[in-house]
Amino acid sequence: MKLNLTVNGTAHSLDVPANSLLVEVIRERLRLTGTHVGCDTSQCGACTVHLNGRSVKSCTVLAGQADGADITTIEGIGTADALHPMQAAFREHHALQCGFCTPGMIMAAIDLVQHHDNLDRSDVREGLEGNLCRCTGYHNIVDAVMAASGLSGEARHG
Repeated sequence: MKLNLTVNGTAHSLDVPANSLLVEVIRERLRLTGTHVGCDTSQCGACTVHLNGRSVKSCTVLAGQADGADITTIEGIGTADALHPMQAAFREHHALQCGFCTPGMIMAAIDLVQHHDNLDRSDVREGLEGNLCRCTGYHNIVDAVMAASGLSGEARHG
């Protein structure tokens, strides 16, 4: 099938098998490997990307469902020289260890901050419950999201 989508601001037209998952297209066809495959069952959230401005687990989306969509991956939110406010908050608050869950966690956290006002720690924990981290115990992740949510809207517009 013919697939047209915009990823990180760049338009792509690809021929893909009809049963392709969005995560496969992102990683294997577009070589954007910051989107991780962790569980293949939608349990871990390592594959989280933004699809038309909302976070989704890309292992649960058929590529055809994204035809015509605007997709943002972790590679599209900041650079090494100019981190997105959420990335900077994760670094500042030591909200990562092995880093495997970090891209999906950051993408889910950005969506959470963009779509919820006046977050408290409980809201953050509940909002990120579909993203698993086996290293940190979540305390520093929650600290990072709380810090980023108070950045005068900067984290809301990334």
